[in-house]
Amino acid sequence: MKFNIKSFGLTCGIIWGLTILISTIWILISGVGGETLGKLSKFYFGYSISWGGAFIGLIWGFVDGLIVGAIFAWLYNKLSAEKV
Repeated sequence: MKFNIKSFGLTCGIIWGLTILISTIWILISGVGGETLGKLSKFYFGYSISWGGAFIGLIWGFVDGLIVGAIFAWLYNKLSAEKV
């Protein structure tokens, strides 16, 4: 079985971006915690626990998930190639 690199990368990007968006909004609405998620600001420039930061996190999360997902799919396809 081979992964479609573009599809897998897009799927990972969408899922990771939405995860950061929803997590940030959940913290803003509930008003609880956020210290752990706030540490993403060290990796994602401009991210913070705020409404604007939620959408910046969405963009960074999408890009990050897209790249990591595509690399994972490419590596999986290379390592699992059938030898004939």
